[in-house]
Amino acid sequence: MPTQDSQAPKLARISGHNLESLFAQTIEQIGRVILGKQEQIRLALACLFAQGHLLVEDMPGIGKTTLAKVLAGTLGLDFHRVQCTSDMLPGDILGVSVFEQKSGGFVFHPGPVFTQVLLADEINRATPKTQSALLEAMEERQVTIEGQTRPLPGPFFVIATQNPLEQAGTYPLPESQLDRFLMRTAIGYPDRASEHSLLAQGGVFRELEEVRPVFNAEKVARFQKLVLKIHTSQALIHYVQDILEYTRKSSAFRLGLSPRAGLAILAAARAWVFINGRNYVLPEDVQKVLPYVAGHRLRGAEGQDGFAPDELMGLLLSVPVPS
Repeated sequence: MPTQDSQAPKLARISGHNLESLFAQTIEQIGRVILGKQEQIRLALACLFAQGHLLVEDMPGIGKTTLAKVLAGTLGLDFHRVQCTSDMLPGDILGVSVFEQKSGGFVFHPGPVFTQVLLADEINRATPKTQSALLEAMEERQVTIEGQTRPLPGPFFVIATQNPLEQAGTYPLPESQLDRFLMRTAIGYPDRASEHSLLAQGGVFRELEEVRPVFNAEKVARFQKLVLKIHTSQALIHYVQDILEYTRKSSAFRLGLSPRAGLAILAAARAWVFINGRNYVLPEDVQKVLPYVAGHRLRGAEGQDGFAPDELMGLLLSVPVPS
């Protein structure tokens, strides 16, 4: 595999930026709002720069909405939020055509999906029909309404939040729709020191108002293309294949990971090393993102609905790591 000394400077020259400094500034600003959650912040950034979408599953009041707002503000992207409910219709997200007497015709009014960062709050409270309308937009980066296809602004990134399925009034996302999300993660309770700071300052409203863009839409889109240039050796690709094959043969899983899941693992690993200023992927980078990419795509042989990160890594440690 290439060495860090030979490859990292090349990435800096291509991008025209000191990536390590730029992302350190980005993470530091987001971290002033999302206290004590450096790993979750990095995962969210990696998901965006890999051109994926993020599913955050956690209890209410943890900071899911705040994460989406500060991420959009720091990256200089437009932001919209939709609160999913059981009576929401697809048009409430995509938009509708309304007859206007002045023009004598129908005029399309875009819905909140026409943005760059969309927070779909409590997506599993929406009906399957409404969920499908949003997830189609995520896959195609466009929507077709009344026979006309309309492209969505780029870069387009969806953060969907999901309450635990045991809560009342939820419609579980089917496996085919869960697969549209590159990563699934959770924020979790803050550590004691971070929670003390949060309580002492009465929330993070002032810090959120002070967020200033570090990026802009053009720079984000350019960096997303640079992620595709990150080097992955043949040995590393074989390692990902070994992981896919293990899930297909292991008695722990009802169904194994698909080739699309393998592409998702590699995309997430490339983005993870990119935000750390490197130009090549190591096996430990794959291991880092793997639980968040594969956990929601796997089902246990005894009916288990997904795997937590620690639990999944324990099962996959038996896959040999290339030297």
